[in-house]
Amino acid sequence: MHPEHRAPVQTSGTPPERVSSFNAQSLKHNADRIRGGYNQREGNYTQGGTSLHLHHQQQQQRKHQLNKSGGGMRGAYYTSEESVRERNFQQQDGFGPSRRSSKGSDNLPDKLEEALVLNDDSTEVSVESHSKSSRGKDVRLDLFRGHYVSSQRVRIRRRELECRYDIDDMTPLFLAIYRSLIPAEEEKEKQKQLLVSLRKLVNKEWPDAELHLYGSCANSFDVSNSDIDICLAIDDSKMSKSEILLKLADILESDNLQNVQALTRARVPIVKMMDPVTGISCDICINNLLAVANTKLLRDYAQIDERLRQLAFIVKHWAKSRGVNETYRGTLSSYAYVLMCIHFLQQRKPAILPCLQEMEATYLANVDGVQCAYFDQVDRIRHFGAQNNESIARLLWGFFHYWAYCHDYANDVISVRAGRNIRTLSLTLECCFYDSKQLKDWTRRIGNDRHLICIEDPFETSHDLGRVVDKYSIKILREEFERAADVLQYDSNPSVTLFEPYVPRSLQNGLQSD
Repeated sequence: MHPEHRAPVQTSGTPPERVSSFNAQSLKHNADRIRGGYNQREGNYTQGGTSLHLHHQQQQQRKHQLNKSGGGMRGAYYTSEESVRERNFQQQDGFGPSRRSSKGSDNLPDKLEEALVLNDDSTEVSVESHSKSSRGKDVRLDLFRGHYVSSQRVRIRRRELECRYDIDDMTPLFLAIYRSLIPAEEEKEKQKQLLVSLRKLVNKEWPDAELHLYGSCANSFDVSNSDIDICLAIDDSKMSKSEILLKLADILESDNLQNVQALTRARVPIVKMMDPVTGISCDICINNLLAVANTKLLRDYAQIDERLRQLAFIVKHWAKSRGVNETYRGTLSSYAYVLMCIHFLQQRKPAILPCLQEMEATYLANVDGVQCAYFDQVDRIRHFGAQNNESIARLLWGFFHYWAYCHDYANDVISVRAGRNIRTLSLTLECCFYDSKQLKDWTRRIGNDRHLICIEDPFETSHDLGRVVDKYSIKILREEFERAADVLQYDSNPSVTLFEPYVPRSLQNGLQSD
């Protein structure tokens, strides 16, 4: 939908010249989209004496005409005139439903997108069709999501959209949300207390072993009531990793720690446990020192500018509320979202964060053959982003606007190591040593690894954190990015609407029937 057709911001004191024209169908479409569902808002919206009920009848007639002429896609139809105009647009870059030819062929390549909006009937058809090919991974897929992804033409048009004029007034509200997510000092003390007791326990069996906190609990991006991750660094060639884990589980159980489980066959083998004294749950892995190095890098970035923590906390809270922070469902990890925030702030003009790996290395480590090197004397560059005075509300709008409309998913690699998109760097002679998406061979599916959104690990550069995202969940992610951008641009109370929990369609129907 063109920005001119969107609902105006319903805030007091809005200048008349800032209120764009819109029609009734656009208003209902925008309201439904902001709330992340289909036909959730019911009411007699009217404009110019024309009822939406009459408009709906007209849409039904257009639906049958499109399907009869082969213009629809297995029952799908376009619910706005703009979508009809978009459906044959040639230049597309996403992974949504593709266009049909004039002959009504069923050629549906994965790597095309269309501004299709499906009604309830066509969604049921989509559910039945996708369920037969879901490969038994139903938990990864919510088939009622991902149908509101804009076409390339619409995305290009929206890139020029300017931020709402009152965005900075919302900064206090978002800062209040950020402060509410910060763990209390008491909670941090309990984590330290648990780490000390575990070190004493482990050193009785392995005197030279070390325990390191890593992940969110150590990189300063942890929220309240988080579990903690610990790495056991041990050099014991006489025992395999599985044997060490089983021995560790026995040690923990002997000290009356609860819910001890040794998961030796997991992708990252761990021992899970819960400390009854502090109430903290903990995962312990073996010799995952690269994660420890990544943790230090993120912690150092967080010390440069406080806006990184503010942005990352709010984005993580949004992702959890909207159900797009679970890798087993094909969405992104908290670590990936933090890297996206760093990448975004590196690209601001002027930049808010530097590229630490591009500066003279003051931290050097070789971890399992991987060179970890970057500038870690961040006390010297704490005012790096001082020339950029953007508020957290404006940065939050810019973050979602970027991922909704500006990022090139088909070609770009998100790289904190490079400080910008790798494709852009590879086009310049002086930066040709960087890998592009093509050189990384991240342009096609390899086994279970898909590369529909490419997020390079800062040190292990062959590792794509977006590999878990599939052709269904990429549409859900992009739809949620667009919803968030719309909320921040048009909603009268974005600090509330942005974090409205996503309710699956099946649960919505159950609640309505009750």
